[in-house]
Amino acid sequence: MEQAAPKSKLKKLSEDSLTKQPEEVFDVLEKLGEGSYGSVFKAIHKESGQVVAIKQVPVESDLQEIIKEISIMQQCDSPYVVKYYGSYFKNTDLWIVMEYCGAGSVSDIIRLRNKTLTEDEIATILKSTLKGLEYLHFMRKIHRDIKAGNILLNTEGHAKLADFGVAGQLTDTMAKRNTVIGTPFWMAPEVIQEIGYNCVADIWSLGITSIEMAEGKPPYADIHPMRLKNLSLEELQMRLKALDPMMEREIEELRQRYTAKRQPILDAMDAKKRRQQNF
Repeated sequence: MEQAAPKSKLKKLSEDSLTKQPEEVFDVLEKLGEGSYGSVFKAIHKESGQVVAIKQVPVESDLQEIIKEISIMQQCDSPYVVKYYGSYFKNTDLWIVMEYCGAGSVSDIIRLRNKTLTEDEIATILKSTLKGLEYLHFMRKIHRDIKAGNILLNTEGHAKLADFGVAGQLTDTMAKRNTVIGTPFWMAPEVIQEIGYNCVADIWSLGITSIEMAEGKPPYADIHPMRLKNLSLEELQMRLKALDPMMEREIEELRQRYTAKRQPILDAMDAKKRRQQNF
């Protein structure tokens, strides 16, 4: 008996699929939880048999922010960033079809296991997350909301960045952003203080996330968010050192490496801006 040909892996929804009703293309199985702006469901792509995640967003939500999230996901193609497959309008909802990460978020894992992560687990997640950030920053994008809840794990345990609802784009004429966007306890001081920031702010948030993974919550989670304006780099380093001296050194090396790596690019952007102003 001749064996059936294996189904191809879904990479992007075809134009034909996007003209159909989403129920014709997918079998929706169960609700997974809530993401930024909408509910997330597990579904199966009928043609390929591949499991996907579908975020169903009410159209009356902040449509501009949703479109921005889709735009950023469309531009990304990295094994360390959750993949985007396509979108549908269905009645009053927008269906956003994305890569399914079966193990859930890092914060889900901490909550379900009712214990924090080991140093080896944290190191593995940080390594993949850093690769995702390196890719985003190379693409001139700032995530702006790095935390355990926005790092997803697939069934093989590989970490991927997700939830780009507040991500920002750095352009040649905007080397730094000034808007206060993100989750307060993970924000870098320059973001909270509104003094201008760039992609290095994501590395601060990654350092806070390492504390969250080790302790189950970010530092100073019991104080008012506005008091975080007084949180200094030295305090973060002391906190990390109390957990593990090696972790403190690794995060500081990441911060310095990123500052050094991005500065020539930012300097070049500033120089270009000055030249444009002189014409």
